[in-house]
Amino acid sequence: MIATLQRIDLDTGGILLVHKPLRWTSFDVINKIKRELKKLHPNKKCKIGHAGTLDPLADGLLIICIGKYTKRIQEFQHLNKRYTATLVVGASTKSHDLEHEPENFRPYDALTLKKVEEIFQSYIGQIKQTPPHFSAVKIKGKASFEYARKGQEVELTQKDIVIHSIRILRFDLPEIEIEISCSKGTYIRSLVRDVGEDLGCGAYLSALRRTAIGDFTLENALTMNDWLDKSNVKPLGRKKKRFEL
Repeated sequence: MIATLQRIDLDTGGILLVHKPLRWTSFDVINKIKRELKKLHPNKKCKIGHAGTLDPLADGLLIICIGKYTKRIQEFQHLNKRYTATLVVGASTKSHDLEHEPENFRPYDALTLKKVEEIFQSYIGQIKQTPPHFSAVKIKGKASFEYARKGQEVELTQKDIVIHSIRILRFDLPEIEIEISCSKGTYIRSLVRDVGEDLGCGAYLSALRRTAIGDFTLENALTMNDWLDKSNVKPLGRKKKRFEL
């Protein structure tokens, strides 16, 4: 069954594929949907959550789980992810994106497409990655960004991640647009930071869009302006054993 948001049964629940807008937090999306559901079902408890956050400066696919499907959030969180990203070489920022102003400008004239491809290929497979200091990683009960915003240095633990593929979509220095397929827990900002250092000129993320989570794609998601009026909440049916991009 496919139902509109107005007709969804909160007991049965379902999933909602949402195109998160730029500058919204993932919880902004959750709170907006929850408020609308409470208006429609004022006497029912509304269980709702998302299966993988997106930074405010990123847009793209969010899986919103409603009702009984909140029990499958962890399952969805472990699915592979796909992104398109634009990086700018020749500078860096404290947050590795445009939350902070570019600094540490360095020349990049010697970069070639071949060199950049070689660096990207060196990241394919299982690697260790250090999360950004401006992130929600918990340290002694606080998010890392809380320390970073106060100028406090904290040590972040490296994590094992998997980069399945990196494909260059556009090479127009200082901008490079790429498509990345990766595992849960990958920080694209950290990948761009590390690639920039390997290139010898620095790099930061200027745009990020999540285009797929497992078999769920952005093409099947609706914008926040559309989801109230269209059939966008889908019971999943039989549980699959594996999800792949």
